[in-house]
Amino acid sequence: MKKKTGICSKIYIALMMFFLYVPIAVLIFFSFNEGKTTVWKGFSLKWYEELFKDDNIMNALGNTLIIAILASLFATILGTAAAIGINNFKGKKRLVIQNVSNIPIISPDIVLGVSLMLLFTAVGVMFNFEMGFITVLLSHICFCVPFVVLNVMPRIKRMDQSVYDAALDLGCNQWQAFTKVVIHELMPGIFSGLLMSFTYSLDDFIITYFTRGTKFQNLSIEIYSMTHRRISPKINALSALLFLAVLIIMIAINLHDRHDEKQSLQKT
Repeated sequence: MKKKTGICSKIYIALMMFFLYVPIAVLIFFSFNEGKTTVWKGFSLKWYEELFKDDNIMNALGNTLIIAILASLFATILGTAAAIGINNFKGKKRLVIQNVSNIPIISPDIVLGVSLMLLFTAVGVMFNFEMGFITVLLSHICFCVPFVVLNVMPRIKRMDQSVYDAALDLGCNQWQAFTKVVIHELMPGIFSGLLMSFTYSLDDFIITYFTRGTKFQNLSIEIYSMTHRRISPKINALSALLFLAVLIIMIAINLHDRHDEKQSLQKT
């Protein structure tokens, strides 16, 4: 019985991996195609060269990375502070505030996008400014903060609260105890929230579409504009490079985690 269960689980995992990664493999494969269609016409790096020569795509990629980096950094700081603040509440207050902070995660992106668009439009009429880089950045920070809170809160609940008091007793002031003890204990959750915020910001289309105005262009909007005509194989090359970058980051994180685990085991 156990052997049958093991075989079934392996088949299920294999099918899941197949459906997840075969489309990506096909995309990467055709990024090296000489022709523009899905008919193989020979190996070529032409579309990678064309990609780096396309100013519109490069500008959109630059805007996307800048927004993702800034939004993830600000969201991580605000989300970590919010998680610590929520933890300081007791009883029903903490439960209510925590549930309210999860609403942006549960609600559809189009609801958040339209509501932010209406807010920025009203503020723009009052203070005479147009939507663009700043409004997109604020929007991304807004929907990334709950993901940081979601990652940091479990680490706070698992942390031994007496460690902070011990640091104070051993001569640290409040700031030193917070930065050297509390933040150190919460770092895995903070780092996970940072990565999740960066990923969601990089991937977002709907909220950016409603809050970008007429001048700002990021990668998702640029690709969407290409759907009105034929999508260039340059996008295949760009997607392959983004996938490779994410893969390298994930491998580096896993190697770092394994190294930390080995060090902790050696100390014990």
